[in-house]
Amino acid sequence: MSADLQQPNLQDRNLRERNQQPRNPQQRNLQERNLLDNRVVSAVVRTRWYPMVFQVPVAAAFGLVAYQLISGPATAHDNAGTALMWVLWWPLVPVTFLLFGRFWCTVCPFATLSDLVQKLVGVNRPVPRFLKVYGIWIIDASFIAITWADHVWGIVGSPWGSGVLLLLLTTAVIISGAFFQRRTFCRYLCFLGGLSGNYARAGMVQLRANPDICKTCTSRAACYNGTESTPACPLFTFPRTMDSMANCNLCASCIKSCPHDAIAITVRPPAKELWLVGRAHIEESFLAMAIMGIVLIQNVTMLTVWQDLLDQVAATTGITSYPIIFTLAFVVAVTLPVGVLLLASRLAAPASRESVRQNFARFGYALIPLDVAAHVAHNLFHLLAEGKAVIFTVGGLFGTTAEGSSAIAGTGTIQVLQYSLLAAGVALSVFTARRIAVNRHGATPRARTVAAPMVATVVLFGVVNAVLFALPMAHRM
Repeated sequence: MSADLQQPNLQDRNLRERNQQPRNPQQRNLQERNLLDNRVVSAVVRTRWYPMVFQVPVAAAFGLVAYQLISGPATAHDNAGTALMWVLWWPLVPVTFLLFGRFWCTVCPFATLSDLVQKLVGVNRPVPRFLKVYGIWIIDASFIAITWADHVWGIVGSPWGSGVLLLLLTTAVIISGAFFQRRTFCRYLCFLGGLSGNYARAGMVQLRANPDICKTCTSRAACYNGTESTPACPLFTFPRTMDSMANCNLCASCIKSCPHDAIAITVRPPAKELWLVGRAHIEESFLAMAIMGIVLIQNVTMLTVWQDLLDQVAATTGITSYPIIFTLAFVVAVTLPVGVLLLASRLAAPASRESVRQNFARFGYALIPLDVAAHVAHNLFHLLAEGKAVIFTVGGLFGTTAEGSSAIAGTGTIQVLQYSLLAAGVALSVFTARRIAVNRHGATPRARTVAAPMVATVVLFGVVNAVLFALPMAHRM
């Protein structure tokens, strides 16, 4: 047999040996914890029915929610769509980001709709450079705008308003799918995608490719471009150079298309990616701080004393317009965390020997664990204090009636859980801030000096959230 015919077999054998015997301890440790080594997990993600088996029931539930919002009862208290969307789904979805990264983006009905539109009428134009450069800023702006609109026009409290929001998002998804490649909307325009991307960085699931195997691969980046039977990566992420879970939705397309089994899914400590971040992006740190402000204003406006504050503003200033008062409060709430981190970044600049912008971009990631904790803790109130509303309203669709309290747990239990989450978020953010400083400056006094203002920022917002959670909160429904 000629050498030319033997060479491919030799190369494949070498690739298999590299995959079985990683060269360094880090790769060996990674492979030993590879979830794909489990036959059940591997079989599930490699089957052609994955992720369709999850997409179908989610799409059916979404259809029910949309139908109820548009044509169901006009009051949120009686509408199953409102209960399913804002009392059940919205409190639980941030938890999925922490546990499974952006997996929700795989089963999201908007993503499924985008794929369908693209197959039927898509012209597959490249993503405009404008979106690649400014997409995250568009996401930041849309997330802030939707939150503002909710309070000014009562989107959450109005089934029809929530339905209109879904229709607007559906229209944007259809337009994006018809014109642009892959899931352009999900990657560069979706406000929930931006939120999930930030939170997924603190998530406990990691997908990575073995660089030793990838550098000898001759499959022309099948993991990125797809094959005849496997679609391309929907979020434009190349596994070989991937260092973040911000744009991976665990769709398993790369796993199915990789000819050498070079990709692993592992479980990692929460927030580990945040202190190992390579290139820090200021727009992502800005979003982290804006989310902190949004959580704060959400807490304030849900307090039973909010109406008293409105009355005091009216009596003091003569301003009675709710949109004006809320807009002012909203601007203050969103810009306050940004301003505090800017101040901390300026205080850290002399010791770090880096600019305020660089410090802001890098240490903004440290606030993400506290973001997640405060967000989940806030929504935990709605889930546990109003959770039975889901049972009542969905049961009403089948002719059953139920009365009584909608609470699943008492106020004391809810507050214990909220403070536990908040304490975990503060601890993880403090640890992340210190690790970022140590990774940058070593275990030196300089690192402690750089981290000190950032740690103070974390503690400050932890205390503010703790005070707000101690006050009585109004129900959503």
